[in-house]
Amino acid sequence: MSVPIYQVDAFVSDRKFSGNPAGVCILPEKADDAWMQNVAMEMNVSETAFLVKRSDGYDLRWFTPSVEVALCGHATLASAHVLWETGQLGKEMPARFHTKSGLLTAERREEFVEIDLPAVVEAAETPPPELLIALGITAQYAGKNRFDYLIEVESESIVRGIRPDFTTLRKLPVRGVMVTSRSQDPAYDIVSRFFAPGAGVDEDPVTGSAHCCLAPYWSAKLGKTELVAYQASPRGGVLHLKVAGDRVKLAGTAVTALRGELL
Repeated sequence: MSVPIYQVDAFVSDRKFSGNPAGVCILPEKADDAWMQNVAMEMNVSETAFLVKRSDGYDLRWFTPSVEVALCGHATLASAHVLWETGQLGKEMPARFHTKSGLLTAERREEFVEIDLPAVVEAAETPPPELLIALGITAQYAGKNRFDYLIEVESESIVRGIRPDFTTLRKLPVRGVMVTSRSQDPAYDIVSRFFAPGAGVDEDPVTGSAHCCLAPYWSAKLGKTELVAYQASPRGGVLHLKVAGDRVKLAGTAVTALRGELL
C-alpha cells in the first residue's frame, strides 16, 4: 500500500527555494517508530512530520534524519498547509494537532498560515566554554530553555558571519543553539541562526521552535508583542511573531515543492 508524502517549504521569503523544507506524511494508521525514523532519514530534510487522523484532529510527530523531537514549528505549519491544499481539511477549518508539546492549532490568515505554539522561555545560564569557542563569538547574553541555548550577540553582521565548528557542537549535551541580534534591516525586528548538529541538523534553515523562545525574549527587550523575524540561514526565511501570554503565534507562508508516494 502506497502512502502519500509531500515536501513543503515553510516560512518562505520573497524568493524561490527559501524557507525550511519539511516532509509531511499522512498515514492511514499509526506506524512503527523505527519505520518513521527511517523515512525521515530517507527524506533527509530537517524534519519530517507524520500525521494520523483522529476524531478531534490529528496525532502529529516530528523526526529529524536521526532523532524524534518534541516540538517543531515549520513542519507543523507545513502539515496544516498540506491538509488544506489536499482538501482533507476545509480551508476555513482550523487544524488541530495532538503532539508531545500538547495541543497545537493552525489557522489560515489570508496568505499566511498561523500556528499557535507554547512559549519556551529561557533563563540566564552560562554556556559551556566550548560552545562559544565552537561558534567563534562573544555573548552579550546567554540563556537556556528546556531545548536549546540562546546567545545574543552585538550585531547582525556577527550572526551572519558565524562559521561553526560542528564537530565540537555535536559533542555538547544540548539539542541546539540559537544566535540572535537586532536586525539592521528596518523590515525586520530581529535576526537569528540556529545550529543543531546534535539532533542531526548542522544548520536549520528556519526554526519555529526557536522562535517560541526568541519571541518572548525580544518582546520583553523591545517592548513589543508583535515582531517580524528573519532567519539568516543560506536559504533564509521570514516569521511573523505574536506573543500572547504563555503562547507564541508564528505566521508564515508555505509552498509545496514535491508530491510523491512511499512504496
